Amino acid sequence: MNQSEKISEDKSTTKTWLFISAMALVCGQWLFLRASGAEFHNVLLGAFLPGIAIFGAAYVLSWGAELLQLDLPQTLALLLLALIAVLPEYAVDMYFAWMAGKDPQYTAYATANMTGSNRLLIGLGWPVVLLAFWWGSRKDSITLEPGHKIEFRALLLATVYCFVIPMKRSLSLVDFIILVAIFIFYLWGAIHAEVHEPELEGPTEIIARYRPAVRRFWTALFFLLAGSTIFFAAEPFAEGLLKAGRTLGIEEFILVQWLAPLASESPEFIVAVIFALRGLAGAGMGTLISSKVNQWTLLVGMLPMVFALSAGHMGPMHMDERQTEEMFLTSAQSFFALVLIIDFTFGWWEAALLAVLFSTQLLFPSTAVRYVYAYGYIALGLGLLVFSGRRRQCLFQLFRKQRGA
Repeated sequence: MNQSEKISEDKSTTKTWLFISAMALVCGQWLFLRASGAEFHNVLLGAFLPGIAIFGAAYVLSWGAELLQLDLPQTLALLLLALIAVLPEYAVDMYFAWMAGKDPQYTAYATANMTGSNRLLIGLGWPVVLLAFWWGSRKDSITLEPGHKIEFRALLLATVYCFVIPMKRSLSLVDFIILVAIFIFYLWGAIHAEVHEPELEGPTEIIARYRPAVRRFWTALFFLLAGSTIFFAAEPFAEGLLKAGRTLGIEEFILVQWLAPLASESPEFIVAVIFALRGLAGAGMGTLISSKVNQWTLLVGMLPMVFALSAGHMGPMHMDERQTEEMFLTSAQSFFALVLIIDFTFGWWEAALLAVLFSTQLLFPSTAVRYVYAYGYIALGLGLLVFSGRRRQCLFQLFRKQRGA
């Protein structure tokens, strides 16, 4: 390496560490404010400061996830990333489920938040990842690695079972046992997946040069900083958005279903977009697919358990007509989305269809119309399986044992 190349590399390293420091300050400002007990009378400022902290934490999370892939299978690394990124969503929904055990009206909020977050991940998140990937690379489709069969298996099992929940109009401890078992099945598969060397750049490329012990220290530090920031910033961020929404006179059910999840889901959205902009669209989609699986299994399964612990008895969480319809619609969307990506590709027409169906259903709060959307999702999914031989073949091979799958 000549002198000019060394100077250029030193400058690049300095800029990288300055960027790491900047993201640490973005996260740290909220941790400091939270620890000091600062209060904000300005609603916008109260939402902006924790919001920008979550944005910084998303960058830090993406670095931790990339470094983790040097020691763990990519699927397991993305699973751990997804679990940390959805901590705000778990915290909000578990709170609603706990309160539902004492006040039945909170049951509606628990199911609203859960169904809203699940549908946002697919209807908004997946198309946005493709848009970001196209913006950065001008490529109009994403190809997923065969290792994502692990997520597809779990998503299929969970989706089939979740169609049962609206039929019985309740969430019970039986649901907890079955859905958590599916999550454990998913976790087991992720643990035993192959380790692939990731393509690193920026902060992760610099840190990957250190010896393993130092690199793992930084990986743990990234996850600790990001996780604590998300945990302490999520509630104020969501509350700030909710206060702004109430000022506009928006119905609370709608706020809990869409605005609160939009805030609490922002970490994995941002992480996925960062991956896509850097050309790692597979990792970006993998993050959201993994988030979908763990929310559709562990999150849904935990609701009746938390409810039962709060209520002090083993009775189920009963759902009314609106909550039943929301659960059925969410199951139908999950089925259709799985059929779309079962062939390991995700292109413009799939993204546009998901986005249009998701956005237009928001215009029709009528239960009858939303049942039409649900059956439409199912009909489209079955139609694709009938007319697409490749998708049928991929579905039939989903549980066939293959190396690295």
